[in-house]
Amino acid sequence: MSFDVDAIRAQFPILQREIDGAPLVYLDNAATTQKPQCVIDALTNYYSQYNSNVHRGAHQLADEATRHFEAARDTIAQFINASAREEVIWTSGTTDAINLVANGLVQYLNPGDEIVVTEMEHHANLVPWQQACQRSGAILKIAPVDDSGALREDAFTALLGEKTRLVAFSHVSNALGTVNPVKKLCQQAKAVGAWVLVDGAQGIAHGSVDVQNLGCDFYAFSGHKLFGPTGIGVLWGRQALLADWPVWKTGGEMIATVSYQNAEWNTLPYKFEAGTPHIAGAIGMAAAVNWFSSLDMAALQEHEAALLARATEQAEDFEGLRIIGSASHKIAILSFIIEGSHSSDIGFMLDRQGIAVRTGHHCAEPLMARYGITGTARASFSLYNTIAEVDILFSGLQKVKNMLQ
Repeated sequence: MSFDVDAIRAQFPILQREIDGAPLVYLDNAATTQKPQCVIDALTNYYSQYNSNVHRGAHQLADEATRHFEAARDTIAQFINASAREEVIWTSGTTDAINLVANGLVQYLNPGDEIVVTEMEHHANLVPWQQACQRSGAILKIAPVDDSGALREDAFTALLGEKTRLVAFSHVSNALGTVNPVKKLCQQAKAVGAWVLVDGAQGIAHGSVDVQNLGCDFYAFSGHKLFGPTGIGVLWGRQALLADWPVWKTGGEMIATVSYQNAEWNTLPYKFEAGTPHIAGAIGMAAAVNWFSSLDMAALQEHEAALLARATEQAEDFEGLRIIGSASHKIAILSFIIEGSHSSDIGFMLDRQGIAVRTGHHCAEPLMARYGITGTARASFSLYNTIAEVDILFSGLQKVKNMLQ
């Protein structure tokens, strides 16, 4: 099936912008995706038509807001194939979701217990586990990647044992584009009795995610990387596990009863949702999911694969350019360095041509150290990008190289 990228692009108002007189070429999608008009409309409609707090108001606006807010939870549950709506916990994003799990995990950890992560992790899926180990006396173990950026599965398996309490890894590396064999890794971790958390921030927007099929215990992702608003995300967890998982944030909404001496927690999912939630964000995220779900996933993936193939071909022919991350299974992320050029200079000079990329260590500083570099320039593609934009990127890089060298 053909993928009508022009029809897709027409739904994103920001893609009509110019930067310094040049058409915007937005290639920073791993950091955040742009928003289709339907998502913008959903946010505007909430604030202009039924803005209210949820669950307890005794008026029509509160009722409308609550119905839309809880319908959004149902939308997410269906989207990821959760077995129950109670398994969908609203968070402020992937980082918040991982911290929720890590803080609860401390109560299950004893000195000498082990947590296993991989060398490719974003700081958000590394630092919370470091903190959990420091607080509990547990040990953090790191599964290495090979030179291509693929996980060394033999080394990963060797780290698993009777002391492994939790395994956490990214679905897709934000810095390399590597796609991990999630289901296989989950099976191996479950074989030693460990819990598994998958950082789905990068994986959620590039194809279907079925949490029951993957076999993990927790899956975390953000709305803003899925064409939705910032400040909203989801922790999915198995209902039986979440029911007993320690709470992290306390206050309003997450309680059942309170006295001056004690408090009892609300039922799932509300016991993890202290305070007024990001109501507009949840509604906007549901609009984004409904929009995304209407697309042909096979055609979308074929289109993004073509973008990456074109970019990789040009990168391999570009003198002095070194690709960082060349695993055989990766999504549309191209990280690179150019001999004699600093990544921040590359990013600045591309921006003057209307081309938006990311530069630096991409919140994966230990991974950069593994490659002996301080950072990369990263072009990350999404469904609204075009082959012509890939060509514009490399034309722009040639100008950058000529000016810097």
